[in-house]
Amino acid sequence: MADLDYSKLHRDTLAVRAGTERSQFGEHSDAMYLTSSFVMENAEQAALMFSGQIPGYTYSRFTNPTVSAFEQRLAALEGAERAVATASGMSAITSLCMAHLKAGDHIVASNVLFGSTMTFFNNYLTRFGIEVSYVSPLDIAEWQAAVRPNTRLFFLETPSNPLVDVADIQAIADVAHANNALLTVDNCFCSPALQQPLRFGADIVVHSATKYIDGQGRVLGGAVVGSSALIEPVYLFLRTAGPTLSPFNAWVLLKGLETLSLRMKAHCDNAIQLASWLQTHSAIEKVYYTGLKDHPRHELANKQQSGHGGVVSFDLKGGKEAAWKLIDAVQLMSRTANLGDTRTTISHPASTSHGRLTPEARARAGIGDGLVRISVGLEHISDLIADLERGL
Repeated sequence: MADLDYSKLHRDTLAVRAGTERSQFGEHSDAMYLTSSFVMENAEQAALMFSGQIPGYTYSRFTNPTVSAFEQRLAALEGAERAVATASGMSAITSLCMAHLKAGDHIVASNVLFGSTMTFFNNYLTRFGIEVSYVSPLDIAEWQAAVRPNTRLFFLETPSNPLVDVADIQAIADVAHANNALLTVDNCFCSPALQQPLRFGADIVVHSATKYIDGQGRVLGGAVVGSSALIEPVYLFLRTAGPTLSPFNAWVLLKGLETLSLRMKAHCDNAIQLASWLQTHSAIEKVYYTGLKDHPRHELANKQQSGHGGVVSFDLKGGKEAAWKLIDAVQLMSRTANLGDTRTTISHPASTSHGRLTPEARARAGIGDGLVRISVGLEHISDLIADLERGL
């Protein structure tokens, strides 16, 4: 496989084959290397490996064959030169920022992000003299107006969490590059099966592999993907600080990538049916899903994505009381804030995933008390609709 030209292979093939490196035993499935360290043949080889003068595996905090296989496969799916795997999606974002930012730098970020991302930016990066400005992901003029001489990073999540809105990656990338800043896109909601942000001008992609890449709610993982030049500093931070992916989790995620394309198609099919049904229900005030043809970003989503994903959010008439009543009434869906699972999950973002934000920040992000987010799984759609009807 190492001699194949990955650029000539379809993504579905890459998801199964890329990064595979067989040992002397000729195993067919990817091997799991559960070892903390590796043995060198002599002192000279050890010195050369640790200094990076020759390739090889030394210590699993920063070099492991199973983790490397996952990194190579994910990079191939994103159309990137390189990826580094991390212990979680948040450790991917942390590692990116620690590697590319310093005191006195400035970030321009979407005001619609995963709650923990905003908490990390607001409560921790600011301690080290890194400033953050938030803008509407949909208003290009706001991105431009927020730029300062010390702006180093644009950070965007598209589709966004939890309103699954879509931002114009190319337009925002153009603003970032005109101001000597890097654009990072969190591709969690689409995964590389549906979207490759690097194709539209993004410099770096981050993933919570915990979500769709695993796809079955088994393990945590994350990744930072991009050019070799941009990923090398992230790798060096991981080598020192150690928020790296375990070999076991890497092996699970490799198996997840093999079925990613098939699962994403099924998630999309269920999601559009559920969104269409919700749109006709009298208890629903508004449905957020770009797969609906009347969604204002429908055409942009079609341009950037090959599918509309598996997350559907909606505002309930009656606010928090109605939202909690619905969540308490379901019997099939899982009440958990995780997403990207084969099992459908349901959550109340204002009190869970985005509960640590101030009410003002939630309001700016459009996260009301009546908002419910569903990560649509692979159960039969008729059973999912029947489950929601219990609470509606």
